[in-house]
Amino acid sequence: MAGGSSNYWEDLRKQARQLENELDLKLVSFSKLCTSYSSSRDGRRGDSNSDTASLLNNSTQDRMFETMSVEIEQLLAKLTGVNDKMAEYTSTPGVTSLNAALMHTLQRHRDILQDYTHEFHKTKANFLAIREREDLLGSVRKDIETYKSGSGVNNRRTELFLKEHEHLRKVNSLFTSV
Repeated sequence: MAGGSSNYWEDLRKQARQLENELDLKLVSFSKLCTSYSSSRDGRRGDSNSDTASLLNNSTQDRMFETMSVEIEQLLAKLTGVNDKMAEYTSTPGVTSLNAALMHTLQRHRDILQDYTHEFHKTKANFLAIREREDLLGSVRKDIETYKSGSGVNNRRTELFLKEHEHLRKVNSLFTSV
């Protein structure tokens, strides 16, 4: 039984390490995606064609963000399950002779899980804040452009009105001087 239970523990540790490695790679990619989102928006201001390209690019990035978020959450859930199995194993009767070493290993895996969970939530929150900020700035930019293009029409109307007013004033002065 000791040999079989030792293999079970080692299998759990291998699963935990494999999931931790996968999570590490996914979190690095996730962080790069989130960083590239803001830099892709910063480089494309002013030109309407590049605004369209930016919107298409960011909708793709939004889909990738959602996909990667789901994948990372699933990996975190799997790692939590493996850690729970490891915790159950440490409380199994007959394992108490190895309990100190097992508890140390379990605590290390729990700490890694906690760090990855924290990093994921922090990166996700930063991304959502950047996206919200960019959306707000984008709407303000559109409002400014709309105002500028609309005020050009208003300036033209004002010019015509002032010109007409000047003609009327001149005609009026001609009649009053006669």
